[in-house]
Amino acid sequence: MTNNFNSAMRRASELVRAGNPTAATEAIQAALGAGGAGRLSRHGKTPFGRAKIGRGLRATLAGLAQSAMSGGDGPEPSLPDGARFDSGTFSCAAGSRDYRLYIPDLKGAPPAGLVMLLHGCKQSPVDFAKGTGMNQLADEHGLILVYPAQSRGANMQSCWNWFRPTDQKRDGGEPAILAGLMQQLQRDHNIPKGRSFVAGLSAGAAMAVVLGQTYADVFDAVGAHSGLPYKAAQDVPSAFAAMGQGATGTDTGETIPTIIFQGNADSTVNAANAQAIAATSAPSGTELLDDGAVAGRSYNRRTVLAPTGHSVMEEWMIEGLGHAWSGGDQAGSYTDPAGPNASREMLRFFLDLPVKGA
Repeated sequence: MTNNFNSAMRRASELVRAGNPTAATEAIQAALGAGGAGRLSRHGKTPFGRAKIGRGLRATLAGLAQSAMSGGDGPEPSLPDGARFDSGTFSCAAGSRDYRLYIPDLKGAPPAGLVMLLHGCKQSPVDFAKGTGMNQLADEHGLILVYPAQSRGANMQSCWNWFRPTDQKRDGGEPAILAGLMQQLQRDHNIPKGRSFVAGLSAGAAMAVVLGQTYADVFDAVGAHSGLPYKAAQDVPSAFAAMGQGATGTDTGETIPTIIFQGNADSTVNAANAQAIAATSAPSGTELLDDGAVAGRSYNRRTVLAPTGHSVMEEWMIEGLGHAWSGGDQAGSYTDPAGPNASREMLRFFLDLPVKGA
């Protein structure tokens, strides 16, 4: 019977990862009802370590959810004194998603802002936090960070569904879930007006662009690393075509401050997509071109300035960078420690923006 209970636990783990905690609960309850727990040894093994008999169902499911959101990425990121890396679930009419929330030790001060960070395919919030090093930068700037987790039930590769028409519009699909989560956190943590941002990598970057086009009243700027323009695809085949060949996207007339990072050696997302994001997202203005080298990689940067002189669009093209986060930490996947630090530059761009209406 122990084998049956462990099998139920593994099945429950799969259901949680697929975004179906209700079915996971039922699977565990069925195993308990069949006497599975009663025949375990006093410290019987489960797929999540050794568990004492009588461990609460709520605690069991919490452990399953924690494992699902870490994606098997090893130990949690280390936390400085006073910081928290909480787990939560947001639900609305459009659906639900788990998330991780990083809150630095603000020492009683209000947060400087809120940044939503969207992982790429085959990644998780913990993996993305490690690779981008954003938690450490949040400590420096007094920022709160939220890392939503894509459900494997929504996409088996954990990709955000930026290419589906149902997930490219306001008031429905993944944009509604993510914007709703952002609005809830804005209220809960008294985020200052004009200081809510979204950034992502690859599929996460493409979804960040979608959010900038559909919820410009919720997000104040976009950071897109190795992403694609708005409505670059309508299904899986056109998504692969856009990634491989580049896409023009759809110009809705909605402009939002945007910073773009792209490697010119990226064999997964064609570098032409970076220009398309700029063309369909960023405001117009005076353009500046410059280049340089950081940490062994050269770059070209195109900057668009607002009439007041601040940057409203930056497009960074990194020489020799593949499909990886520039200047990232190799503790996470899809990172390259060489080149400009995309995390630091994105936060600099976000925080240098004037508050709307100020």
